[in-house]
Amino acid sequence: MPNVHEIIRDHVSLSTTCVDRLYVNGYLPTLQTGGQLWYFMHHHLGQPIPSPAVLRPLHDRFVGSVEALAQSNRIPVVHFERGQRKDDIANAHRARFKGREGVVLIGVAQERAWSFKASKRRGDHVNFFDFSRQPVFVKHYYFYVQDPEWGPAFLKIGTYLPYPVKLCLNGHEWVKQQLRKEHLRFEALDNGFLSCRQPERLEEIAQQLGPEHVQGFFDRWSKRLPWPLRTQDRRAGYEHRLSLWQMEVSLTQVFDRPAQGRHFFEEVIRENIDLGRPSRVSLLFPIRFTRRTPKPYFGYRTRVITDGVNPSLHVAFKNSHVKQYFKEGRALRTETTINEPGDFGTTKAIKNLGYLRGVAAGINRKLLELERVNHNCTLSQDALDRLQRPTLENNQRAPGLRFGDPRVMALFHSLCVFDHVQHGFRNRDLRTQVADLLGWPRDSYTLGRMTYDLRRLRLKGLIARLPNSHRYTVTSYGLRVALFCSKLFLRILRPAWPTLLDQDQDAIPRPLRTAFLKLDAEIQHICDLALLKAAS
Repeated sequence: MPNVHEIIRDHVSLSTTCVDRLYVNGYLPTLQTGGQLWYFMHHHLGQPIPSPAVLRPLHDRFVGSVEALAQSNRIPVVHFERGQRKDDIANAHRARFKGREGVVLIGVAQERAWSFKASKRRGDHVNFFDFSRQPVFVKHYYFYVQDPEWGPAFLKIGTYLPYPVKLCLNGHEWVKQQLRKEHLRFEALDNGFLSCRQPERLEEIAQQLGPEHVQGFFDRWSKRLPWPLRTQDRRAGYEHRLSLWQMEVSLTQVFDRPAQGRHFFEEVIRENIDLGRPSRVSLLFPIRFTRRTPKPYFGYRTRVITDGVNPSLHVAFKNSHVKQYFKEGRALRTETTINEPGDFGTTKAIKNLGYLRGVAAGINRKLLELERVNHNCTLSQDALDRLQRPTLENNQRAPGLRFGDPRVMALFHSLCVFDHVQHGFRNRDLRTQVADLLGWPRDSYTLGRMTYDLRRLRLKGLIARLPNSHRYTVTSYGLRVALFCSKLFLRILRPAWPTLLDQDQDAIPRPLRTAFLKLDAEIQHICDLALLKAAS
């Protein structure tokens, strides 16, 4: 069978790490509470009694300016129906758009948003209104644009206070625009790259994308498009601030032959069903499942991979996940999606884009490293001896990790789990997995036992503590040891040991019995040539 390590090493013609889809929220930090809204209407707009009647003219002014823009520039306006794929409609209009930049389409949709609702409160001489944030269905405008820096993108703007804004950008499209400016030839792979004349320059440009480019896009179009806030409002501090909502970072590796990608996935899935135990392995079929789809089709999800079926591997961590799939029959796409930056110790501020890109890129590399080490995890005799014997590491006694010991094998097996790839693991994470593998009640595998085992693994160099945390990550050496020992035990010793111990020759499978007989004959032949006679 093909070797995953060799496939990645010898058959990848182009490797690109790039920010993929980027969803950004725009919000007004000074219009998030009822009190702030009251201040806006009373002090900024000069209304003596803040009431819902003040908000209606603001809505109508914005809607009127959007309609005027569409009419004066002959921009198509599409009212999206429920269930329609907005991107498909927008792509059809983009295909007919001839300009280098501008608004391609304006979409209109009624969607849920958090806005303000008023409740009347009676005073001594006049009625007052209290405002609270509640979910409502309001009109949203989708501005599909062609940007000189980002290419195809869109902005979504709500028509009611606090005027939520959402940007949808694509890092691959940004890189394509920069390559065109430098007149560098490339061949696109849908949402990625199939080839490039200067791959080193391609990678350099991809790493240059930063928060300033996202902010530049927003500033450019917030001035060109109709905006719900006037210039004097924005000068008074009512300006949108950007935050990250969802971020995808992908590593795309193009194979020199498509068949290599198929071999890669067949091997990865076969190897890691019992070792890596991914959160989900799914088979993606080129048909859409609905309630009317015949039930037998759903059974195909667990059948052998054949032509027309693309496998994908999924690993989840809190609100984020890693997905690996075969893209357009040509490239391996490893993609980390971050939905909550707090899972990685930072905030949603747009300034943290660079940090999160580095985190996601590291996760992609770690997953590939695990898969490659899985097929290249041999250990020398010295390494095995050092692992199993007590040693002195940094003036500390490191107990041995004996191969075959159930507790040690459970530890090794737990280190192979894919869920550790994204953010390491803690004492309680590994303790649960080890107890389950041993078949022990979770209470019997105590915190103290797990602490002792973590110390053994750390002193032997199999794991390392992450700085300023109680989390651990598996080292490259640790992956090699864990995979080698687990594969040796799970694939060879455990299935074959019962037959080797059974004295009944008929209990040994025919291929194994034939091999033993051949081995015995060869040993006898060597003894005969040396004029030796085996002792009876």
